[in-house]
Amino acid sequence: MENANSYKKMATKLIHAGEMRPRVLGAVTMPLFHSANYEYTGEESYDDIRYLRLNNTPNHLVLHRKLAALENAEAALVTASGMAAISTALFTVLSQGDHLLVQNTLYGGTHSLVTEDFRHFGIAYDFIDGNQPDSWVTKLRHNTRAIYVEAMTNPLLQVADLKAVTTFARKHHLISMIDNTFASPVNFRPAERGFDLSLHSCTKYLNGHSDIVAGAVIGRAELVEKITHRLNHFGGSLDPQACYLLHRGLKTLALRVAYQNQSALQIARFLEQHSAVAGVNYPGLENNPYHALARELFDGFSGMMSFELKGGKAAAERFMEQVRIPIIAPSLGGVETLLTRPAITSHAGLSPEDRQARGIGDGLIRMSVGLEATEELIADFAQALEAK
Repeated sequence: MENANSYKKMATKLIHAGEMRPRVLGAVTMPLFHSANYEYTGEESYDDIRYLRLNNTPNHLVLHRKLAALENAEAALVTASGMAAISTALFTVLSQGDHLLVQNTLYGGTHSLVTEDFRHFGIAYDFIDGNQPDSWVTKLRHNTRAIYVEAMTNPLLQVADLKAVTTFARKHHLISMIDNTFASPVNFRPAERGFDLSLHSCTKYLNGHSDIVAGAVIGRAELVEKITHRLNHFGGSLDPQACYLLHRGLKTLALRVAYQNQSALQIARFLEQHSAVAGVNYPGLENNPYHALARELFDGFSGMMSFELKGGKAAAERFMEQVRIPIIAPSLGGVETLLTRPAITSHAGLSPEDRQARGIGDGLIRMSVGLEATEELIADFAQALEAK
């Protein structure tokens, strides 16, 4: 295989890092290997046998090397979904009797995993404010094993003090974990900032075409190896067809994210200035409370944002009925602009009280900016905001 460390720039890594050398029968594009099992070639241990459930087919291995290279990390693993990556990583790092420090603003699926499932495995947790590092030590216990945050929170785009997270983790011998889905490796590479593990829903930006569900764990080789072993038992391997599509989607990641970063900033500025808009959550805006921190940490501000209209839920529903270009659908990071209300999608599993406590009102709209012409999106939003 190609040396994943041969390339320095993201755009080149996306095309060439981790690829097979020589190429399979000279094929420029990595072929799709549908085989579930492979002929014995002298392997001496069970984990060396090539078998689809063991996540080591040619399609898996190329992805593992490429994903690790993108974040300048030691190793990577693809999984059957983002939640497979998150849950398998957490249940590998944590055991019965352990304790986790976890950011208090989380993707709804992760929040439900922690608050509903941990107790069945004897794992304790405490929520922390990602921007109050001086308070974290008060939640620390003798059995605390890890600290978990998101690069940009879903759906409010809050940015935690990520430098403080890794400093705190090293000081107290904790494993530092971060969900990097919203940022993508184009905007943020956790290993460069000292994180032990980076987690992704590859369904989103990494694939970018809304046609697969997949996840990834990227980070220290020792930890990724343990997580791979656990995933082999859990059965969360990624189908080769999905591997192939993810591999293909990755090639345009840098181009897609750069455009989405730029387009989202223009749209956020438009919304911020519109009289019908009550507030916009986007760290690229100069008056956003996380702007300075985001500028220090990230190479771009993402294609994600959320906003609220004056008039609350009714105004949000009317706006979403009036837009013509965006698709009203969950998920994010694809080529299509998507709108959704987190209260009934990503955070529907939280109680109304929990949502309100986290600033997720019934009228909050989350937007994933796609690749459509920015000026046409803005014109569409303008007419929808002015519709009666």
